[in-house]
Amino acid sequence: TDEIMQQEIRPLVAVDIIEQLHRQFAILSGGRGKDGAPIITFPEFAGFSDIPDEDFLNVVTYLTSIPSLEAASIGFIIIIDRRRDKWSAVKASLTRIAGAFPGNLQLVFVLRPSRFIQRTIADIGIKLYRDDFKMKVPIIMLNSVSDLHGYIDKSQLTRELGGTLEYGHSQWIHHRTAIENFAMTVKTTAQMLQTFGTDLAETELPNDVQCTEELLFAHTDHHSKLKDELKLAVKQGATLLTCIREPVTRSANCKLSPDELENVATVERLLAQLDETEKAFDQFWTKHHLKLEQCLQLRHFEHEFREVKLALDNLMEAQAGFADIGDSVTRVEHLLREQKQLEEKGQEPLEKAQSLALHGEQLIQNNHYAVDSIRPKCVELRRICDDFTNETKKKYDILGKSLELHKQLDKASQWCEAGIYLLASQAVDKCQSQEGAETALVEIEKFLVTAKEHQLSNPKEFYNQFDMILTSEIKANAQRILQKLEDVQEMFDKRQVSLKKLAAKQTRPVQPVAPHPESSPKRASPKITRPAGSEGTHTHIWDNTRHRLTYLTDKTGQAAASCFCSFFLPHIINELIETERVYVEELQSIIEGYASEMDNPNLVHLIPSALQNKKEILFGNLPEIYEFHNRHEIENCIENPELLARCFLKRKEDLQIYEKYCQNKPRSEALWRQCGDSIFFQECQRKLDHKLSLDAYLLKPVQRITKYQLLLKEMLKCSKNSEGTAELEEALATVLDIIKSVNDSMHQIAITGYEGDVSELGKLLMQGSFNVWTDHKKGHNKVKDLARFKPMQRHLFLYAKMLLFCKKREENTDGHEKTASYSFKNSLKMSTVGITENVKGDNKKFEIWYNGREEVYIIQASSVELKNTWISEIRKVLTGQLEACR
Repeated sequence: TDEIMQQEIRPLVAVDIIEQLHRQFAILSGGRGKDGAPIITFPEFAGFSDIPDEDFLNVVTYLTSIPSLEAASIGFIIIIDRRRDKWSAVKASLTRIAGAFPGNLQLVFVLRPSRFIQRTIADIGIKLYRDDFKMKVPIIMLNSVSDLHGYIDKSQLTRELGGTLEYGHSQWIHHRTAIENFAMTVKTTAQMLQTFGTDLAETELPNDVQCTEELLFAHTDHHSKLKDELKLAVKQGATLLTCIREPVTRSANCKLSPDELENVATVERLLAQLDETEKAFDQFWTKHHLKLEQCLQLRHFEHEFREVKLALDNLMEAQAGFADIGDSVTRVEHLLREQKQLEEKGQEPLEKAQSLALHGEQLIQNNHYAVDSIRPKCVELRRICDDFTNETKKKYDILGKSLELHKQLDKASQWCEAGIYLLASQAVDKCQSQEGAETALVEIEKFLVTAKEHQLSNPKEFYNQFDMILTSEIKANAQRILQKLEDVQEMFDKRQVSLKKLAAKQTRPVQPVAPHPESSPKRASPKITRPAGSEGTHTHIWDNTRHRLTYLTDKTGQAAASCFCSFFLPHIINELIETERVYVEELQSIIEGYASEMDNPNLVHLIPSALQNKKEILFGNLPEIYEFHNRHEIENCIENPELLARCFLKRKEDLQIYEKYCQNKPRSEALWRQCGDSIFFQECQRKLDHKLSLDAYLLKPVQRITKYQLLLKEMLKCSKNSEGTAELEEALATVLDIIKSVNDSMHQIAITGYEGDVSELGKLLMQGSFNVWTDHKKGHNKVKDLARFKPMQRHLFLYAKMLLFCKKREENTDGHEKTASYSFKNSLKMSTVGITENVKGDNKKFEIWYNGREEVYIIQASSVELKNTWISEIRKVLTGQLEACR
């Protein structure tokens, strides 16, 4: 029974009963009654009573299925031609038709036997047996075809019945089989197209170029074959339509019968169905083919990206290897040539990278489906190109400075050598005369002028000029040469003193008053002043905000630092106030220019469906943050850092809104990745004239809370041991606590697999990653995990009531950076744990045990400081529980 039920139920077709149809014991000539009722004729057939019931039923059922439902609903007209037969044949025909005719009957016409005896018998028989036929329609006995013409027009009757309707049975069978074959062709073609479409829709896109090309070729080839099948089917239908219309084409006076017109309509309907199927398939194929082509473009792009990225990485690695800045002019010039060669070598991969990035942007502009995969690669390529260009410029600057430094040092060394040569070349005997002494003095003074030309007289200025490249070796060499300069200068000073004494002695008899040698003026020594002490020391104060290195000597460092801080403190406060004002304005522009516009009815059609009713997810509690900062409380503290610190302390609880914002940030970023390219955001950005897209502004709150930390640290540096220091320290601690709380909460929301509610575990006190070993006792058996060489990597979450052990997992999200999640593994109630603070053999390990050391967890921190921090926090929890019990 199941097999029978599962078999396909389909109507009869001509090919199934072709032999029975050719016997022509019943025909559907195409004629119609006056009201449009189809006419089925049972012509004279000698062996009518011998026809098997199944054959008779199949033929009659098939004939009644051909007219349209509208025509069939009127009812069929039956014409039984028995003019050459007997009453028994008439009776048998009526009985069989009454018992097996499947359609609605309207009238039954019987052309009675023409012979007198049989006609008389027929008249009597029809009166006697009319009720036996069980027909609910009239049975009209006709003597001749002339009587029939009174009921049915001649144009609707075949020539055998005295009419003018052209009918050829063989041609009729041929048309029926052709129409049904064409219908089957249309159905088969549609099924093939549907199957192929399903296969295309379920096809997974390959991950490499070769497989993608093979898939594109295979699908294109299959598509071409199906298109050929479609063309053949259309051609078959057109030919069939021409054959059916052939009589009308041959003779203008000829008209098609209603059945032939229905055949025309059937073929036209099948052709229209075929055309619609083809159009729908072409639309689907166009989309699929485009996606395959875009997939191939993406695979080519990814392949080229990997090659270019490898070349760029090698280039950056080679550039990173150029750390040497040279220790001589020759060495620096050689390094400059090597840097030039590297720059020329890098031109080809850089041009390829820029070209590939441009190609990627063109793919994005052409609405490529993998925008989220292509855009980061384009950004990465441009970043590396910019990094190489900037690093190359920096290298050239450093090497240029190094070359200039070594040239100056070489000139200084040469100047020293020339000076020593000059002093050595001045003969002592020639300097004993006044003229010789004065000549020597002039030579020395001329030579000393060149020292100023080489700018060798100011060591501090020299160090400041070349500070960025002063390695310990170069600095030692520079100090050696500067010391040599100082020594040579001292030699010149002593020589000048001696020569001046000699020149003065020669002129003493001529002068009216002889001055004492010790009172004669001496030329100020130009030697370089060295710092206090044998070698001199310096205090370095680094201004993190402006990146300036200021040198203050030990003797004046404290005073200078005090002046420095008093100078910069107002600037730091002003910077905080000014950035706060800009921050508030940016928040306002985001809310008014983006969030409010999502409710603008004029822009609703631009908002993607994935973004509908998700404004709170995208923006989080940004309006709440804006309202908080729009109070302008910080601006009232511009004159007093103490008031500023109190402002942070006063609003400590309110600042927790940043934790809520950061917790929502992953959902916001996921929604932005899905909808960030929509026209709605582009239109809002254009109206606001923002250079950056919305996602950059949505990072502002995260950046702002970090900015508070940096500025408070700078203020604290400039306010050490002054009034308000304690408040600033407390304010900084508050901000750091908020940042820690935000960071901890971001880790906490990534916990998966924990069946309870983490909010019921109390405050999250600590979280971090550790190496963990276990040592458990179960009954009399002790299962040790300590023998494992490799420990378990676990991320621990310490709550006031529970300690959770999780396993950190990292997952890629749509080609974007990895996101961490923490899969829950185990938990310990803090009310039943104990700790062993030191483990023999490793000062970074400690133990947490459970139920009287039934379960022992040996935990190894990354540092002793981290271990001590965790032990301190756990001890606080346990102490608090003990006090609560007491």
